[in-house]
Amino acid sequence: MSISVRIGIAVLATAFAALIATTRVEEVFAFASPARPTTTAVAEPAAQAPAGKVVEVKVDNFSFSPQTITIAPGTTVIWTNRDDIPHTVVSDDKVFKSKVLDTDEKFSFTFDKAGNFPYFCSIHPKMTGKVVVQ
Repeated sequence: MSISVRIGIAVLATAFAALIATTRVEEVFAFASPARPTTTAVAEPAAQAPAGKVVEVKVDNFSFSPQTITIAPGTTVIWTNRDDIPHTVVSDDKVFKSKVLDTDEKFSFTFDKAGNFPYFCSIHPKMTGKVVVQ
């Protein structure tokens, strides 16, 4: 992808983020049913962490990595945006929701209860991930 295309995408994403910040329109995007990918992806192994630990999920190249993590109750997950495009982290069931994260910004949430917590980026709804707490 050429640099001018990447700059154009960054400008559009920043303008969209500003629109969200000033109009509260993110509620429409954040809690609507996110579009799910129609292709079948190869599942990556789930990362695991014991209770009381901190686990990092990297947001980069329009994806969450690892996409699925398995943790114990009491674990804190920190999402760090390593992309040059703004992203968000929003759970499907509204348990957690980040602000728009610019490059190198972080969002954290401590999972105290067992369960499955699918999430997505409200700016790019095809970006999905899942936290499994057991």
